[in-house]
Amino acid sequence: MSTLSKCGYVAIVGRPNVGKSTLLNTLIGQKISIISAKPQTTRNQILGIKTIENTQIVYIDTPGLHDAEKRAMNRYMNRLASAVMMDADVIIFIIDATRWLPDDEMVLKKISSTDVPVILVINKIDKLNDKKDILPLIQQFKEKYDFAHIIPISARRRENIDSLEKTILQMMPEGPHLFPDTQHTDKSERFQVAEIIREKVIRGTEQELPYSTTVIIESMKEEGKLMEINAIIWVERESQKPIVIGKDGERLKQIGTAARKEIVRLLNKKVFLRLWVKVKSNWTDDEGALDSLGFE
Repeated sequence: MSTLSKCGYVAIVGRPNVGKSTLLNTLIGQKISIISAKPQTTRNQILGIKTIENTQIVYIDTPGLHDAEKRAMNRYMNRLASAVMMDADVIIFIIDATRWLPDDEMVLKKISSTDVPVILVINKIDKLNDKKDILPLIQQFKEKYDFAHIIPISARRRENIDSLEKTILQMMPEGPHLFPDTQHTDKSERFQVAEIIREKVIRGTEQELPYSTTVIIESMKEEGKLMEINAIIWVERESQKPIVIGKDGERLKQIGTAARKEIVRLLNKKVFLRLWVKVKSNWTDDEGALDSLGFE
């Protein structure tokens, strides 16, 4: 086996809600990117790093590409996902086995303007009534675009993940490793803590609060074996505050409890978490507000 060092960037792209973050977490073998059933949960470029012997793969989870650019936040996410494709060594274009939508077509069009090799990953094959339905699907997509590989998988159930990883390893270019071999993400603990809280807010508020929240960590202070964390949950309107707080503060308490449990696992120490809910008017459609909240 060659001892030459190999390293490359793999962009995971697709429309919202096809399983990009689930795939990243499955490939890395731990939770790097937060997950919810709601589209556009991922807002930032998240790096997942995996080193296997002499090869380092740097996966980039991107926000879902979508046609509607109604707000500054949507435009920001589309710009980010598009830029990542240009710099990648390999693109994973992930689609849902059960349906092809206009946004999938739009992503394919963007991919077509690059000269990066593309692996088409057909996800959620566990949702197909009959596995035989995969073969006509593969044939259909072969006619759409000259994909380097087409691999059907279930990211949630780890089906065919080893085959996908083997394919990616073979496509990595020669080059030095960019991160220490034991590192799994480029994101700071502070960023990961904020994302864990945001995931619990999204899950806790379900349909009531779509995409109007973000979380900023005010402080993380270590006191002996205890980590004290103060965080602000920003919403867009006064009417959204009581949705997050809930009756007698019950929902905020549940969000805090769920977040604290996961933060304890991440930091491997006791955690004291304080949460506040504040309003920054219309922040998702204000470029200046996005900058001030760290969406650069």
